[in-house]
Amino acid sequence: MNILEIKNLNLSFVSNGKEYQALYDINLQLKKGEILALVGESGCGKSITAMSILKLLAPNAKITSGEIIYDGLNLLSLPEKEIQKIRGKEIALVPQDPMTSLNPLYTIESQLLEIIEQHQNLKGYEAKKVAIDVLEQVKIPNAKERLKAYPHEFSGGMRQRVIIAMAIACKSKIIIADEPTTALDVTVQAQIMELLKEIQKNSETSFIFISHDFGLVYEIADRAAVMYAGHIIESANSKEIFKNPKHPYTQALINALPDMNTTKLEAIEGQPPSIKDTFLGCPFTPRCTKRMDICSTKFPIYTYNENSNVSCWLYK
Repeated sequence: MNILEIKNLNLSFVSNGKEYQALYDINLQLKKGEILALVGESGCGKSITAMSILKLLAPNAKITSGEIIYDGLNLLSLPEKEIQKIRGKEIALVPQDPMTSLNPLYTIESQLLEIIEQHQNLKGYEAKKVAIDVLEQVKIPNAKERLKAYPHEFSGGMRQRVIIAMAIACKSKIIIADEPTTALDVTVQAQIMELLKEIQKNSETSFIFISHDFGLVYEIADRAAVMYAGHIIESANSKEIFKNPKHPYTQALINALPDMNTTKLEAIEGQPPSIKDTFLGCPFTPRCTKRMDICSTKFPIYTYNENSNVSCWLYK
């Protein structure tokens, strides 16, 4: 059963009177209790897709068409007052940088209680009890005492745990984790990944996990959608897409992963296109080692099969 559906989402940015398209016919489904990964290089549209769900977009962003269906409602048609009831409570966000997401002037307690009081309608002792409980769930030691601490008194990994605690404090049905381990070392990264999987298992929370690291995606995600230049170019079960990638871009991303058996990394030549670049065919064509004449003149048809979906002329 799908808890969230994105249907034919198109988004543009307006700059100096001109409109530049950033997302092209995005279609995604998120099932209850599932971890769906959005994978790709920086600037490919992962975060913009996720922020569209929460309607946390820049003033110059413009959704030109599409629907985002949650609990039978099209979120894009709801007024801001109604979205505020969903944002943070039903659908929560774990951002990249916890230091800039936590207010350095307020204690962890005051920031947690604000969310709990607003979305859980709890006060005083009951609210504080929930705050201590969620800190314990994310494995912060001496949770009761640490409530009085300020963000700068926590390490990067502990600050990220606080952000996750805020996300689960209101028992959110969906958590969007936007590269939640980017600024963390490998050991802490593994701990955060294990924590997210534990939350999913114990609460059946659905996750949208945004990353450029296929290694992390393989470990945590049930399904993966690969994005490039505002398009979803391949989607499949994460294990299947890792072992048998079909799109040349997906293959290049996986080949770029470090290998313990070699010191050589296979880099992807060239750069992703700018939002201002226009193209008739596949946007990956200039960087693709398997390109054909048709690739530069016509966008590939999306091919569906039993195991994976891919947008590439190799599979016409």
